[in-house]
Order: sequence, then C-alpha cells, then structure tokens
Amino acid sequence: MPKEWILNSATNRFQLNFKRNVGAVSEAIRKCAPKNIEEWEQYYFKNIRSKGHIEELGRKLYVKITEVIVSEVDEVTEEDCIEYMLQLVIDRTYDGYMTEIRTVYGQLQNFLDVKIEAAPDEWDRLFNVDFFIKVRDRYIGLQIKPASGVSHIPEIFKERNQQLATHRKFAERYGGKVFYIVSVKEGKNKIIYNKEVIDEILAEIKRLGG
Repeated sequence: MPKEWILNSATNRFQLNFKRNVGAVSEAIRKCAPKNIEEWEQYYFKNIRSKGHIEELGRKLYVKITEVIVSEVDEVTEEDCIEYMLQLVIDRTYDGYMTEIRTVYGQLQNFLDVKIEAAPDEWDRLFNVDFFIKVRDRYIGLQIKPASGVSHIPEIFKERNQQLATHRKFAERYGGKVFYIVSVKEGKNKIIYNKEVIDEILAEIKRLGG
C-alpha cells in the first residue's frame, strides 16, 4: 500500500533501520530463537533497545516525512518529472548500455580480435541470441548474461539448459554454435566469469574459417 512504501523508503533513506539505531536484529533473533512473537518482543526490549528508543525513532521518522520529504515534494515541478523520465529511459539506459559495451563486450572483442555485432530482434526472440560474430557466410551466436553474484550463476546455467533447443536451431540455420558469456562484478568492474568460453569461441571461429 502507498503508506507502507512511504514509510519503508523514508526509513531506508534516513538509515533509521541501520544497526546503530535498531541493533543487529538478524543476529539477535537467532540468538534468542523465540517460540513466539511475544518472546522475541520481550527479549528485544530487554537486551537490544528499549521500547522508548524505538518509539523515538518512530517520532523522528514522522518528522522526516512530514517536514523534510513534504518540503522536498513541494519543490518538485511538472518539468522536473518530465525531465527525470526522459533521463531515465534515454540517458541512463544509454549510459548503462555503453558501460556494458566497454566492459564485457569490449573485453570479448579484445580477447577475440573480431567484430561483435548486435543481433536482430528476431534472433533474440527465436534463438535467444543477443550478439553475433560473422565468419565468412556463417554466424556464431553470443548470449551475455549478467549475474548478480556467484550464487546466481547456477540459475543462469539452468536457464541455458532450457534454451539449448533454440541454440541448436540457430546452429543448424547459421552454421555456428551459440556461447554463453557470464559477467559478474569484481569490485566496481564487470568481468567475464567463465573465461574458458573465450578459447571455445576462438576454436569455433577457426573451425568456421578453416
């Protein structure tokens, strides 16, 4: 509901739910191992923070919403909203795309020393192919999959298994295999996680060009 969204957003923005304010609640509840909510409530107010302290945080949240956020909302104009939406769908989407190009796609092109091109929409729909490499009159398909973390990678390869049939159809029609390239964040940078795929693609380029 709208009220829940406002409360949650403001609490996160002003960090009222941070450990320094409410304590290490995830660790505390495991230590408590309560059998019911009443047991957890008693433990929390006795050992972590007082009820009065949490009520004071609630009062602070009310001030932040009714004074700080309301004053900021009053300053927002229709033009601000229009400009924001334009930036969201044009500027920020393009910036994100170029960042991806400069990182994963750029790394691939440097490693392979070949031109990588965006696949037609039809190839995306029919064959789950995002990019391609042309070798003579045949094509190699590429699908670049960003992973939110290493734990997400098994799910990505599970999805790949579900798409094998479409990848086989691509190979039958265009002669080249389809390869999965998984990108993960390393610090602030994106890197190719499954680097062994580079040698596999090089071997396929050699096969098709041979």
